[in-house]
Amino acid sequence: MDIDLIFRIAGVGIIVAVINQLLSRSGREEQAMMVTIAGLVVVLLLLVDKIAELFTTVRTVFGL
Repeated sequence: MDIDLIFRIAGVGIIVAVINQLLSRSGREEQAMMVTIAGLVVVLLLLVDKIAELFTTVRTVFGL
């Protein structure tokens, strides 16, 4: 696994956590939840290529 991908995911997580805390403390819980969901979607989009690569490798190994 590429270390750059891990740093990107960690960066998104840190940014989302900080924004979530700021919004929660200011009384905007709905926006904080939306930021959390958006962060999750961004991370999943970063992982789509790796998941596709995993399925390709599994197909190759088992000859499917």
